[in-house]
Amino acid sequence: MPQRPVLHGVILVDKPAGITSAEAVRRLKRRLGRQTRVGHLGTLDPFATGLLPILVGEATKLAPFLQEGEKEYTGVMRLGAETDTLDCTGTVVRSAALPAPGATRLEELSERFSGVIEQVPPLFSALKRDGVRLYELARSGAEVPAPAARRVTIGELDLAWQGDDALRFRVRCSTGTYVRSLARDLGRALGSAAYLLELRRTRNGFFEVGNTTPLDELIAVLDRGDAMPVISPRAALAGMEEVEVTATVAARIRVGDSSALAGHIPAGGGLFKVISDGELMAVARATSRATATLVRGFVA
Repeated sequence: MPQRPVLHGVILVDKPAGITSAEAVRRLKRRLGRQTRVGHLGTLDPFATGLLPILVGEATKLAPFLQEGEKEYTGVMRLGAETDTLDCTGTVVRSAALPAPGATRLEELSERFSGVIEQVPPLFSALKRDGVRLYELARSGAEVPAPAARRVTIGELDLAWQGDDALRFRVRCSTGTYVRSLARDLGRALGSAAYLLELRRTRNGFFEVGNTTPLDELIAVLDRGDAMPVISPRAALAGMEEVEVTATVAARIRVGDSSALAGHIPAGGGLFKVISDGELMAVARATSRATATLVRGFVA
């Protein structure tokens, strides 16, 4: 069997329900090869579906530059009950009467839960206490104090009734937002209870679900040996300014000579891509109008 060319880039996976994000990575890595570095951006809960960016090869170094982007989700919140996990996989721990439907009330709630808000993360989360993840403590039956509230930003929240016992929603939010906590808090604000019944991620930074490929189709592509739909590291940083350098300058940068960037710093400053021969070779940060430091190098 011919050896598969080494991939460097981002694969946009449409994750199915029923598996973890780590399992999606494992299934691809098994076919890409043991020596291929593979990771993902933004964990999706097992019951959730949608956009899961998979980073392959040198693109695994992109994670620090991509993980802070806004995210967008759609889904359904079931009213009248709250579960320990705050989603459909948990055990009901509280029941409450259903609220009376009313569009005006939903508009008020959308405004109340938009902007910068405080949110208490779920007990069943990957946050750590004394080095142990909270979901591991919760599953062990240990008494786990509620995590500290944190500030998150809800850029947009649309709510609509779906029958008498559910809300359909679309939310645009900052990284670190727990949509499960948002469902809990909305249920309580309605004088009832709620948990997530369905959740689908539709956007992660510049990546959109419309450009994804279902996981099983990607696996079939790999099994056939066909070309993968991969976004190059350069294209993956679409929102970052870039400068093109000559082969001579590139050679100096590759040995860590930041002074070679003098005269190649974009007017906007901040982080910028360094391109050589059409490929991403480094990310640098402007420290002044004339100087910059190398943040991360890439070898394709």
